[in-house]
Amino acid sequence: MDKNRGNPSHPADSFPDVRWSHDRPILRKPVTVFASSKVGSWLIRTATPLDRWILQRSNSRYTILGPLGLPLLLLTTVGRKTGQPHTTPLTYVRENGQLFVVGSNCGQDHHPAWSNNLLVNNQATVTIGGVDVPVEATPLLGAEKERTFERFVAIGEAYARYRDRTDRDLPIFCLVPR
Repeated sequence: MDKNRGNPSHPADSFPDVRWSHDRPILRKPVTVFASSKVGSWLIRTATPLDRWILQRSNSRYTILGPLGLPLLLLTTVGRKTGQPHTTPLTYVRENGQLFVVGSNCGQDHHPAWSNNLLVNNQATVTIGGVDVPVEATPLLGAEKERTFERFVAIGEAYARYRDRTDRDLPIFCLVPR
């Protein structure tokens, strides 16, 4: 069901801007340093199912990372092997009515499943603040990809460490409402 339809506060061509903290929380720096470590990355990967559960139960209003003020969304893709929906919590960057997500996978040597799913089927759904927005995903390339990656590093230095930790090219997708 499209929660945007008939809701004038969230027209279909925009994304809600919902976070339950402010932009410069005091804990962001030390948590980012911890998240950049291998132990911190493992903890994030381990906590992702719990965070997904909290986000889904709160209709994407609350998250484990909420106090850090990181913008977080739920991305639902169609599994390339199963054809079933898969939902993943992701940090995002917003610019000019578009959202960007990066397949860092905490610096692991394999791409996250959601990014492979988007390469096969670029139609997905983003949930932010309880609002579902159908999106189309396009992989970024070249200078635009590097510029966008630097925006991720600006909100969380861990992204630079994730990229240094692996030899794979971290995919970045632009998400636009459809």
